[in-house]
Amino acid sequence: MAVPARSVAVPALSPRLLAVALLSVGLMLLLAYLVGFDQGAVSQSGMYLHELMHDGRHLLGVPCH
Repeated sequence: MAVPARSVAVPALSPRLLAVALLSVGLMLLLAYLVGFDQGAVSQSGMYLHELMHDGRHLLGVPCH
């Protein structure tokens, strides 16, 4: 005797939710790079960004020097 197949409801992932999630992850990765690894390479306006990220490294406990 065969058991009838049951349909399983799978929640749909909307394209808008996926775009927001991917954008959020991308921004977090960019911020992690800037705070953790950038040594002023992306700073075109003097040392302001470098010093800001340097202070962020100290605040988060990331070794920088």
